[in-house]
Amino acid sequence: MALNARAKALVAEGVDVVNFTIGEPDFDTPDNIKQAAHLAIQSGFTKYQPAAGLPELRRAVARKLAADNGLDYSPDEVLISNGAKQALYMTMLVLLQQGDEVVVPAPYWVSYIHQARFCGARVALVDATGTLDLKPTPELLKAAITERSRALVLNSPCNPTGVVLSRDELRALLEAALEKDLWIISDEIYEKLVYDEAEHVSSASLGPQVRERVVTINGLSKTYAMTGWRIGYAAGPPEVIQAAGRLQSHMTSGADSIAQRAAVEALEGPQESVEEMREAFDERRHLLVEGLNELPGVSCLMPRGAFYAFPDCRGLLGRSYGSRRVENSLELCEALLDQAQVAAVPGSAFGAEGFVRFHYAKSDADIKKALERLGNFAAAGQD
Repeated sequence: MALNARAKALVAEGVDVVNFTIGEPDFDTPDNIKQAAHLAIQSGFTKYQPAAGLPELRRAVARKLAADNGLDYSPDEVLISNGAKQALYMTMLVLLQQGDEVVVPAPYWVSYIHQARFCGARVALVDATGTLDLKPTPELLKAAITERSRALVLNSPCNPTGVVLSRDELRALLEAALEKDLWIISDEIYEKLVYDEAEHVSSASLGPQVRERVVTINGLSKTYAMTGWRIGYAAGPPEVIQAAGRLQSHMTSGADSIAQRAAVEALEGPQESVEEMREAFDERRHLLVEGLNELPGVSCLMPRGAFYAFPDCRGLLGRSYGSRRVENSLELCEALLDQAQVAAVPGSAFGAEGFVRFHYAKSDADIKKALERLGNFAAAGQD
């Protein structure tokens, strides 16, 4: 967010910055969804709704989970929230107490760590940055679990790496977690963005015993280009969902009524736009990752999900660029912004020093422009 603010400030000054910081689709929300919101306003649908969510939207989410994910949830086991981020936070608040421990694979999405700490919990990292594919393994997970561990956060497809866990990989991690009776918080916000025959598998779909310990987190931001509409949801055991609903009633009173009406249309209306966006991201993925791998000192795995590339940029560290010496990923991203006018996020924010996150929810022209600037920057490095 800080680098995004700096990038926007430079743009306001007339600087041509290619901004890869904030992960959101560059497409507009589909027209049918916007029209549903317009109709909601015109009809006066502007009052408080039930704190746990509009009943018709909870039913729509339950139908979606059954059709897409093989999950049998009643509407009472679904909570609508102000974005998936709030659903994650409320789930942690319900499940965790002071002194509990949350197990989080690294690289991780930045908010997991802070949300856990807001709950008074400690964080135990499963460091997968040294694995060839940046995936957590059961062995690494078991080594991180302690007697204080209460919950495991899983994110597949993953932000920032684009990693997608296979069914067997996911099952092995869940078995290791359930041996220690952990809750599973499964963040599946990027489920529709998978490539190269990769399959998204919902954690809760891997058997009734697993389902009893999983809270599934999802939302509409990435799939339907609805980041600003702030509609997310959680689905899971009724005692968890009901407790989170009571919490939400005191926290925000519930999600926006108009956005909820639009969300019903998103889930139950035409779905062609979802595939159109996925195909566009797929093409951009190849353009960005192949270009990154041509840069000296940079190596990038081909992501199989989400819309992020997470190159290993350690070959660019320990060098000088102009008058600036760069020793870590934050300094590298600051130098990239100041000298190449390319804004990206340092891997240190995700628990992966030496890496940098770029997103490919950008036009081909922007990606090509950024790659040219990155190439000139990398070539100018002095030992």
